[in-house]
Amino acid sequence: MGELSGKTILVGVTGGIAAYKTPNLVSMLVQQGADVHVLLTENAKNIIPPVPFEALTGNRCLTSPFERSDPPVIHHIALAKKADLVIIAPASADVIGKCANGIADDMLTSTILACQCPVYFAPAMNDRMYVNSIVQENMEKLRRHGWHQIDPVSGHLACGTDGLGKMPDPKELYQYVRRELAFPHDLAGMKVLVTAGATQEAIDPVRYITNHSSGRMGYAVAEAAMLRGAEVTLVSGQTALAPPPFVERVPVVSAEDMFREVTARAPGMDFVIKAAAVADYTPEETADHKIKKADGEMAIRLRRTKDILAFLGEHKPAGQLLCGFSMETENLIENSRGKLFRKNLDMIAANSLKTPGAGFQGETNVLTLITRDAEIPLPLMSKFEAAGKLLDTLLAMRKERNN
Repeated sequence: MGELSGKTILVGVTGGIAAYKTPNLVSMLVQQGADVHVLLTENAKNIIPPVPFEALTGNRCLTSPFERSDPPVIHHIALAKKADLVIIAPASADVIGKCANGIADDMLTSTILACQCPVYFAPAMNDRMYVNSIVQENMEKLRRHGWHQIDPVSGHLACGTDGLGKMPDPKELYQYVRRELAFPHDLAGMKVLVTAGATQEAIDPVRYITNHSSGRMGYAVAEAAMLRGAEVTLVSGQTALAPPPFVERVPVVSAEDMFREVTARAPGMDFVIKAAAVADYTPEETADHKIKKADGEMAIRLRRTKDILAFLGEHKPAGQLLCGFSMETENLIENSRGKLFRKNLDMIAANSLKTPGAGFQGETNVLTLITRDAEIPLPLMSKFEAAGKLLDTLLAMRKERNN
């Protein structure tokens, strides 16, 4: 069972050289459980034959709406009725122009114009063709009619030049399908602010104070919220992770940086989820030059950083839900519940470094979700799954308050 199980996806392939990439996209969709039907134009068959697609999908590639079958089927209408999403990759200037002007003269265009599901198109062509005003006008027309454009990237093109017109990697194309279909959009219309990663407090230009946070939990929360339809802002400290797609990432370094960026954005948010590991102390002074090693001991005077979570709790607007995280090594529930009340939180996600599978760096976590009225212990699960449970709880709290 993949995240696209039960979904029917139509993949249109046109006569661009980038068609050689499309089998990889089709393979990803099939591996996630989708029922995939590939529609080739006649020109596309000059680039890649139907056989690889048929082998990957188990479905016949159709190129003409007049192909006969037993029993008789109007193929383009039958496919259009059951499609959950259409993606044209690559989308040539020719097919873009046809669809923009309602021309349906082959299986691909006839099927697409009968579809009432979301349609994504990934233009791929020579850079001079792409910037042509007629092509741009046709793409703008499709967007105006509700089609979703996946912008090309710059790179080395088949004609030997470098420019804009290259189809994105299939992994990136898959993310558009995933965002559209993989999860219910129960957070649509909501704004979510997530913090993640570790802050760094400079001692001198070379050294700093930090912690072991990988940022994985916060990044998982941001990704899960995005996939459920939220508009997500991720304020991120230092991490080696690639940011989730379709998320606004705001990079920060120090605790002061994070305080400034978070407090500026928090008032307009529905959920604020503070998963970052923010330094509690910072050096009183930062040396302008590298501190040289000397005989004897060395001491660094520290001062408290601003408490971001307490500030957010004190200035929380009506209707906003504020969730913090608590990493403990003892008295997990008692210490976390105390933090919940002191900082005026709606929920706190507590975990212990001493619990196997929980804590920093790893792919899994063991959380206890603590509200003012309840404690919800979660078993060992992936951080992405734990993020989903956290969002479920916040959403339930929001619905209960609004009833």
